Amino acid sequence: MWSYIGKRLVVAVPILFGLSVIVFAMMAMIPGDPATAILGSYATPENIARLNRQLGLDQPLVQQYFTWLGNLLQGDLGRSYALNRPVADEVFERFGATLVLAGSALLLCAVLGLIAGIAAAVRQFGWTDRVVTFLVLVGISTPSFWLGLLLIMLFAVQLRWLPASGMFAIYGGGDLPDLLAHLAMPAVTLAVVATAVIARLTRAAMLEVLRQDYIRTARAKGLSERRVVYWHAFKAALVAVIPVIGIQAGFVLGGAVYIETVFQWPGIGRMLVNAIATRDLLLVQGGVLVVAASYVLFNLLADVAQTLVDPRLR
Repeated sequence: MWSYIGKRLVVAVPILFGLSVIVFAMMAMIPGDPATAILGSYATPENIARLNRQLGLDQPLVQQYFTWLGNLLQGDLGRSYALNRPVADEVFERFGATLVLAGSALLLCAVLGLIAGIAAAVRQFGWTDRVVTFLVLVGISTPSFWLGLLLIMLFAVQLRWLPASGMFAIYGGGDLPDLLAHLAMPAVTLAVVATAVIARLTRAAMLEVLRQDYIRTARAKGLSERRVVYWHAFKAALVAVIPVIGIQAGFVLGGAVYIETVFQWPGIGRMLVNAIATRDLLLVQGGVLVVAASYVLFNLLADVAQTLVDPRLR
């Protein structure tokens, strides 16, 4: 097991390296420069050139990248141009809020997706199956940012049941009920598409398992339908569903970028949007690398969980 985990971590290194090169190249192709974004459009060319020298942005792009890479290997992500603070402090401070949102959405979509998929498979071609199939189609087809705006209009503007933005109330609050109230709409919005995907694949996996000979044998032995479904069939189907949940974890982290923007959630996604607008290259690089490393870690955990569920993989 430990050797497998070590191999996966070694494979992740070139992936993260390639991703950093792509992000650096894309930021370099954006028109403008960080010095102009920091000083403003009325800054003189002399001041812009002076700031570029101070930031090391007058060097060739290849030299800039390898300078940043060398600092990264020493544990230094650099210093944000726009915020004038260490990138690591800003990234990990924001990443906590993103983990709260993404973790809640992932838990929600995993539980609801598994329950819906099992219910649809057990009652194939029945009303439950038809309703779940219809909701899955709607969920996959619905843009998350549009759904978020609809939820804000309904529950925040019209009904005034939930707050429209932020993580905590500006005045007062700050406790768990306040957090849950602010978390409800963005977590549901972020979980809808992933829930539909997990439900669809859970249904397909359960239908395949329920047709196996050992399931008919278990029923012939007189085992209750509940035990056959949840102990034998679901355990076998879960082997195929766990990797999908790991993939959806990456989708949830990526989707947090625009969901955090819609709900003004103070996470790493909103930070990346602001950093791209100000061409804060080091902050973008640090944020993308942390998100990518988290995605690799989520997939690794999913693979480990799959090997624990299925002894054949060990």
